[in-house]
This record gives sequence, structure tokens and C-alpha cells, in this order.
Amino acid sequence: MRDALRLTPKVEGWLKHHDPKRNSFVSLSRNLASLLGSCSRTSQIGQVHGFMVTTGLQHDPFSVSKLLASSVRDTRYAASIFENIRDPNLFMFNTMLRAYSISGTPWKAFGVFSDLRARSFLLDQFSFIMTLKSCSRESSVEIGQAIHGVALRSGHLLFVEVKNALLHLYGVCGKIEHAHKLFDEIPEENDLVTCNTMMAAYMQASQPAMAMKLFREGVRGGQGVSETTLLSVLSALGELEDSRGGESIHGHWMKVGFHSNKNIVTALIEMYAKTGSIESGRRLFDETMSRDVVLWNSMIDKYAKAGLLYEGITLLKLMKSERVNPNSSTLAGLLSACVATGSIKLGRYLSSFVEEEAMKLDAVLGTALIDMFAKSGFLDKAVDIFQRMQSKDVKSWTAMILGYGIHGRSSNAVALMYRMEDEGYRPNEVTFLAVLSACSHGGMGKEAMECFRRMVERYGLLPRVEHYGCIIDLLGRLGLLKEAQGLIERLPPIKRDATAWRALLAACRVYGDVKLGERVNRVLVEMDDQHPTDSILLSGTYAIAGRLKDLGSLQVTTEEQLEAGCSMIEVDHEWEENIDGLELHATMFPWQKKQ
Repeated sequence: MRDALRLTPKVEGWLKHHDPKRNSFVSLSRNLASLLGSCSRTSQIGQVHGFMVTTGLQHDPFSVSKLLASSVRDTRYAASIFENIRDPNLFMFNTMLRAYSISGTPWKAFGVFSDLRARSFLLDQFSFIMTLKSCSRESSVEIGQAIHGVALRSGHLLFVEVKNALLHLYGVCGKIEHAHKLFDEIPEENDLVTCNTMMAAYMQASQPAMAMKLFREGVRGGQGVSETTLLSVLSALGELEDSRGGESIHGHWMKVGFHSNKNIVTALIEMYAKTGSIESGRRLFDETMSRDVVLWNSMIDKYAKAGLLYEGITLLKLMKSERVNPNSSTLAGLLSACVATGSIKLGRYLSSFVEEEAMKLDAVLGTALIDMFAKSGFLDKAVDIFQRMQSKDVKSWTAMILGYGIHGRSSNAVALMYRMEDEGYRPNEVTFLAVLSACSHGGMGKEAMECFRRMVERYGLLPRVEHYGCIIDLLGRLGLLKEAQGLIERLPPIKRDATAWRALLAACRVYGDVKLGERVNRVLVEMDDQHPTDSILLSGTYAIAGRLKDLGSLQVTTEEQLEAGCSMIEVDHEWEENIDGLELHATMFPWQKKQ
């Protein structure tokens, strides 16, 4: 920046001479554009902006466009510039669309796009592509479909980049039938990028067989294969657990020059792990020269997901010995595996590793540590990590809210959500689910309903079954069984699943409401979605109501339905296994224990 600012005295010299010639003004504008290109921080851009204001360049469209383009990484600053432009042109609107599409607030692009159309601008393909990118990041398929219609009427759907952006949106949102229809409309115009996007859409929709079918059709039709194609193919083979197909692709493409491509090597390791051949992935890893941190992370992550924690940590130590510095992603997968396996000691070891290496507590690593500590019973340590984090995202706030909920600190969970909003973060569906769950377990009815209203009215989020389940569970805990039943019956059929009814059945057990409990159980039978716990909950309802004679008819059913469960705990680096099967029945009915 210091070198760039050496241009300033020359610029000031021009201004002192008050050169009336237009070419001097143009030269000044172009030199400032070059200056902006060398700025990497908002504070630096602000200095140039201030100079533009003092010289009158803030009214020059070319200079303002460059200033705006330099600010896209800081949407608040960019928005403040944009709002003060008297007559923004299409380039300026598109710049704001791009800024929001790569920001943490992509939904703000929708307002910019609406304003752009309201001013009757002739849109270009960039306007559509950036807005559709924001739709994909927000999973806003309804808005995307509306933009699809606009693009169709304006003729912009003929641009392959716009078509690809729509395909990506439909894939992300699981609307594979929309993607398929769009893909088949003009098949002769589908290029390699379009086919790759369609393959990715199939993968998003969990249809790897269709992705492989499209790949084979393309190969037979003489279509080329890119790195992106191969990455999708390997992902599909992994999902299909087709190890032979994976080995065939591996052998063929290593011969034609992909052996040095680290993205392909990483995808091969992923494929081998999914097909149960993690040792083949490790051999490939060991054979690869000049392994970067991404490749190390991939191999460590595969061990973590396979539950092979000690192998993963051994590889982490080897990574350090080879002087490859681990990053947030290296530790995040291992910490998640510690939570899944209940390995508290290894989790604390990794926390110590982070401290010893003085690793930055960014959003990824900090969130993983919060989750590990909260779920391992160390809420105070989770709070400490949260407070020391150098950067946070929505997932970080949600993890801390969930941690408070797990530990029964419902009021803290609600307060943290409001603080999250105050600091400019937008809660998502998972955040609200964490808050509603905390309210449910804490019996905070008023707060839960306010949260639910806020989610729908302020943020326009569509409640899922899990959100309704929390409200139903809360009503049940408060003894409002009829209200809970009424809410379930008013739900659309697609959201009226067994989970909601089972939450009500659990409430019937707490309050001994036999009549409603029997009715709920009949509904579950009619839905053909029974679970062993249903009989246990109903028998508990009989017990609370004092109807012990009705327990006999359920006892046999419970024993027949109850599945054996397996839990594992770590004791001095050894795993102890506990099997819970029919013995659980005796713990549920202590008055019937054999003497």
C-alpha cells in the first residue's frame, strides 16, 4: 500500500495546477483506479475514498465503479457507497449483486435485483448469474424459479452460463425434475460445463447412478472429460460403493496424466474410503509426492469418519514431523469424531494440541471445539472458546446456543440468539431449532412461541417437522396435551409424521393420559410406523395412571419389539461395550423384577 500511495503527490500536483483539460481528469481517475487495485483492506480503500471526495471524483462514474468493485469483500462498506450514488448504472448494480453473492448475507441480493428491475434497466447475463448464485446459497428455489421465468421471457436463458446457474440452483435445492427438464430442452447446446453441472445436480439429489449414466452417454457421444467430470464420477462411484469401477477409473486416468493432480488424488482417497478400502486410499496417499495440507487433511478426515481416531492422530503427528502445518480443517474432523465416539480424552488432547501450536480460533476450529466441549460436559470450556474466537459465523453461534440447551441453560440460549442478531448475524433453520429445543426442555413457552413467530415472520423461514416437534414437545411438557394434539392435526400431511405423534405420546406418559395415549398409539399403528419405544411409552402411561393390569398385554409386545442396543465408552484408552436388550425391560418395570 505504501508504494501505491506514492502516486498521491503526483495526483495532488495535478489538482494544484487546476488543469481544465479532460485528459488530466481521466489520467487522475485511471491512476486512482490503479491505486484501488493495490488496496487489500477496507481502511486502505477508505483513504482513497476520502481523497476522491475531496477532489470531486466521487461523482465520476468510472472512479466510483472502481471504488465499489474494490469494496465487494466488505458488503457494509460497499452498500454505504452504493446508497450514495445518485444514478447507479448496470455495472454498479451487478457489482452489488456479486458482493452479496459471496458474502454472509446473500439474501440481500434479492432486494438489489428487484430494484434493478424496477428501474427498467436492460439486464445482462451477469445480473442473472450473480442473483441465481445467491439463490443457491440461500436454497431459495421459489425466487430462483421466478428469475427463471424472467430469464426465459428476456431471452437470457439462451446464455449457457445462465442455464448452468439455474441447473446448479435446482440441484442444490433437490429439484432434480426441474433440472432434468431444463437440461433436456435444447440438448444439442449442452456443453461439457452443462453436463458437469447436471452430474453435480444428480449427486446433490442422491442419484449417483443417473450421474454415471450421463457420464457414459457423454463418453459414447465423444464428449471430452475434464477434471470436474472426473471428480463427479469418483464421487458417484463412492456413493455406489463400486470399488471395481473406481479402480478402473483410477488405473485409466493415472495413465493419461491425472496422477499429479491433487484434487483427483483427494477424490480417489474419498472414493476408496466410501467403498470400504481405506487401506487402498492410504497406499495412494503414501505414494503421492509433495503432499500438501489439503491431502493430509483428506486422509486424516477419512480415518476420523471411519472411527479410526488413533490412526488419524498418528497421521497428525506424522504431518507435524514432515513440517506440514495443520489448519482448522485438520482438527475439525477429528474433534467431530471424538464427539461421535465419546472419546473425551482424545478430544482434550486435540484441544491441548491447538493451544501448543497457537492455532487461530477461526470459525471452523472454534465451532468444532465448542461442539466437542459442550457435548462432552464441559460447558465452561465451550463458553471460553466462544469468547476467545477471532472470527465467528452462524454455525459458531448455533453451536454455542445448542451447548447451552444441552446443559439446561435455556435462558442463556435465548439471550445468545438475540445477541447474535444484534451483532449482525442471521439465524437459520438450525439456529432456531436449537433455540426451540432449549425452550422446550426448559419449559419456556412464551419465549418459544416468540422465537417461532420470529423465524416465520421476520426471516421467512419455512418450519420443518423438527421445529413443530419442539413446539409439540413443549406443549406436552406444559400439560397442554389437547393443544398439542390440535397443532398436529392442523399440520399439513407431509409434516404430520410419526415424530410429532411420538412426542405427544411421551407427554401422555408424563401426565398419565391413558385415553389420549391409546388414541395416539392407534394413529402410529395406522401409519405403519411403529417403534419399540411406543409400547414402552404407552406402558409408562398405564403405570402413571395406576392401571397396572393393562401392563401385561403390552409386556410381550415390548419384549418382541425391543431391539438390542450397543454403546461404547472409553476407559483408559480401551473400549468397553455395553449391550442393552431385553434387560432394559426389567428396568422399565421394577415392580415385576424376578426375586
